[in-house]
Amino acid sequence: MTDGAKPQLNIALIQAYIEIGEPGVNMNHLAEMMEKAVAAEQKPDVIVLPEMWNTGYALDRIGELADPNGEETKRRLSDFAKRHGVHIVGGSVAEKIGDRIYNTMYVFGRNGESTAKYSKMHLFRLMDEEKFLHAGEEAVTFELDGMKAGASICYDIRFPELSRTLALAGANVLFVPAEWPHPRLHHWRTLLTARAIENQMYVVACNRVGRSGETEFFGHSMLIDPWGEVIAEGGEEEAVVTGTLDCALPEEVKGRIPVFEDRRPHLYFK
Repeated sequence: MTDGAKPQLNIALIQAYIEIGEPGVNMNHLAEMMEKAVAAEQKPDVIVLPEMWNTGYALDRIGELADPNGEETKRRLSDFAKRHGVHIVGGSVAEKIGDRIYNTMYVFGRNGESTAKYSKMHLFRLMDEEKFLHAGEEAVTFELDGMKAGASICYDIRFPELSRTLALAGANVLFVPAEWPHPRLHHWRTLLTARAIENQMYVVACNRVGRSGETEFFGHSMLIDPWGEVIAEGGEEEAVVTGTLDCALPEEVKGRIPVFEDRRPHLYFK
């Protein structure tokens, strides 16, 4: 944490059903769920959206469906963040830049300002992402009320190098928007927990629900603390999943088990 940081962050995960190939429908539906989140008795500091929430995996039509330069997505998320005074970790959307399509996360601060942009580095060949999307080339960190965070998207969590890179850059919370399907629920829980424990950071993961074609998405959005304990977990239906992060806990855990002090990176690559 930095000086003046909040002692806690209240998180709301928008675990939503996504209509494949219907950006307008999805934008309106997620806006309704976000309004529900900010109307709760405990207002969130941070709202988190799932992966590819504007189009779903309509990859065969992604060129016509993707948001050009992310303009509509950025306008709507920025307006919402400013109107309600919340941070938004905008899951990810299909973004069109020139003739390239990216799977991109936008982050906005409480005043509606853009604070980060991250495009998914690791494309998931089992869903043919590499045939339709371009991979991002840069790891990204950002701050939420003084707490440093790292960005990842879905398949990225199978690559511990990325989360460790973000942790070494000072991130104390990892955000993971996803479209993670059955039958790999065990992988989802295990990988998220491992990333939390090994990096002594919070992991905040927002997954979608519902069927898309032959694929069933199971939800189970999760908030996991740096000890690997689950703070909150959704079921398999639409929901706003909420939990609170103790912003001092990651540094406390690092002080108890000095993993980062005991690293010996000069021995790891010979």
